[in-house]
Amino acid sequence: MATAKRAPAGAAVLRGDITAAIRNAVMHELAEVGYGRLSIEAVARRAGVGKTAVYRRWSNKLEMVLEIVSGVAERSVPMPDTGSFATDLQLLMFIVSKALQHRIASQIIPDLMAEAARTPKIAETLQRALRTHQLAVGEKIVGQAVERGELPAGTDPELAVDLMLGPLYWRLAVARTPIDDDYLEKLVATVTTALRGTPPAS
Repeated sequence: MATAKRAPAGAAVLRGDITAAIRNAVMHELAEVGYGRLSIEAVARRAGVGKTAVYRRWSNKLEMVLEIVSGVAERSVPMPDTGSFATDLQLLMFIVSKALQHRIASQIIPDLMAEAARTPKIAETLQRALRTHQLAVGEKIVGQAVERGELPAGTDPELAVDLMLGPLYWRLAVARTPIDDDYLEKLVATVTTALRGTPPAS
């Protein structure tokens, strides 16, 4: 006679609301004190939980930060499909620029970039999370534009991503220079012109 599988009880059950509170606490702690000064104790205190609740989910600070930050990075870039390459690109740049100018992101990104230079695991994880998703976005936008005849066949999606998002990361995350709608319009026009003149990938 078959028996129903019993759901785990007690410590084996990880409440979603507690996990969400911890993730939120990690992002705020990173923004306020940076990776180097961030501690499990401070995260637990901000989340209103005990340290054991954190350790049930992640074994150490590095693992916790990498999972949470890479998760945010992977979902931060949209997949626009407006019917036009120019408007796809404009929407993409607008959303990414707003995300990079967010109060928390603007503090976390420079800190993690600096920490990545000292911690190879952080560098590898961030590169994988960001590059994989951004390349998928590039392939979608470029593929749509090629199908519509707006870009030449063989346009390199990876090069396209560099041209689309590289200037935004440089201005907002590295140089920390404000941008406005006029800058975005000029950038869209410049990138569109450059990609239309890009020779097919060999």
